[in-house]
Amino acid sequence: FTVAAAFGNVHGVYAPGNVKLDPEILGNAQTFIADKVSSSDAKPVSFVFHGGSGSDLKDIKQAIDYGVVKMNIDTDTQWSYWDGIRAYYKKYEPYLNSQIGNPDGADKPNKKFYDPRMPVRSAEETTVARLGQCFSDLNCVDVF
Repeated sequence: FTVAAAFGNVHGVYAPGNVKLDPEILGNAQTFIADKVSSSDAKPVSFVFHGGSGSDLKDIKQAIDYGVVKMNIDTDTQWSYWDGIRAYYKKYEPYLNSQIGNPDGADKPNKKFYDPRMPVRSAEETTVARLGQCFSDLNCVDVF
């Protein structure tokens, strides 16, 4: 079975240093549970890591070592999506103020810039990159 254990993790966004994780709690729980159920498995419980966005990589790796099999990263992926849209806007702002007229000429069309699929594509690209980082951090690359 899986258990969503609290070991200092919290949902949301916090400044670095405000969240103090203690993954040792998970290791101690594994030892306690293995003893109580007379398990030969050193990790009889699979843990879910709620509120993992923004956590220190060292703490993430230690939590995985203690049996975390799932980590929630919604806040990180929300930011990466938004960051792609924001970056697109900043890059192409002079082309997004009108349908016609931009730094390339007063009569130049801007349709390819304000097409809503363009910033969405940018958001998808930044999210894919962030997920790649998450997969690497969570030891989920080239495992199958």
